[in-house]
Amino acid sequence: MVGERTASGREVRAAGKNSRGDTGGIQLTRATENYLLSIYRVQEQGLRVTQHNLVDQLKRTPASEGLGTSLPSVAGMLRRMERESLIQFGENKDIELTGSGRLLAERIVRRHRLAERMVVDLLGLQLHKAHVEAHRLEHAMSDDLEKVIQQKLGNPQTCPFGHPIPGSGYKPRHRDVVRLDAVKPGRTVMIDRIPFEDQQLLEYLCAKGVLPGVTVHVEENAPYRGVVGLRFSGGDVVLGLEVAGRIWVAPAE
Repeated sequence: MVGERTASGREVRAAGKNSRGDTGGIQLTRATENYLLSIYRVQEQGLRVTQHNLVDQLKRTPASEGLGTSLPSVAGMLRRMERESLIQFGENKDIELTGSGRLLAERIVRRHRLAERMVVDLLGLQLHKAHVEAHRLEHAMSDDLEKVIQQKLGNPQTCPFGHPIPGSGYKPRHRDVVRLDAVKPGRTVMIDRIPFEDQQLLEYLCAKGVLPGVTVHVEENAPYRGVVGLRFSGGDVVLGLEVAGRIWVAPAE
């Protein structure tokens, strides 16, 4: 089966005709890479990969990626990915990555998160801009460049926003990681990871210093008001419950 080249013209080995992780000779397009990343992200959040949840995730992709999110275009892409043995559909119509699809999805996510680390740690880019820039870089990263970046960064296990880098040997520092909106007032916790796909929210969290590794005291958790109030060395911050539900925290060290 002959595929298309990515925007950079590089070849990426993709799935063959089985789901055991063997690869064949097709090439991934930029759009296919973004779909694999998005399916991985839905799974990573503990959600079912329904077409509805996938569309919601695709809409969080930067506009510069040029992804169509209409139902016909999404359905067409999923049919193509099924033909290429990247995905399969479960009995309840949920989307599942095949063995080969998962290997490729992990590769794209790994390159994306290494790119985030690179532009922040090596190049000094502002943290809130890292996610968008990484989307541009992930498609053009070769195997050799990936290894060099990984070595230069000292083999990091998470992206700057606290999310695990696939294949890095990541091991959670804490077992009792929960969403911030579930923490009772009076407790002190450490930010484990923050959402990164809402650019305005990310810029706000970065500006306020609500970042991985920061210890915060939960002053208020008021569902009737829809807010969670935090106090820490950077000052006081009030977050909406929906935002707090997207921030993961661990017991303070």
